[in-house]
Amino acid sequence: MPGSTKAMGALTAGALVAVTAYTVALGGDGWLWFGWVVLGLLTLAMAVTQP
Repeated sequence: MPGSTKAMGALTAGALVAVTAYTVALGGDGWLWFGWVVLGLLTLAMAVTQP
């Protein structure tokens, strides 16, 4: 896995922690979760398309 894909994976994991903490502290926001799903799909696409 190249460095950019690892960095994207770390960003996605960090975003999951941040969105979860926000949801616990202040209540759910659908747009945050939608954004995290999009980020996760982009990360998955990067991981699949890397040789």
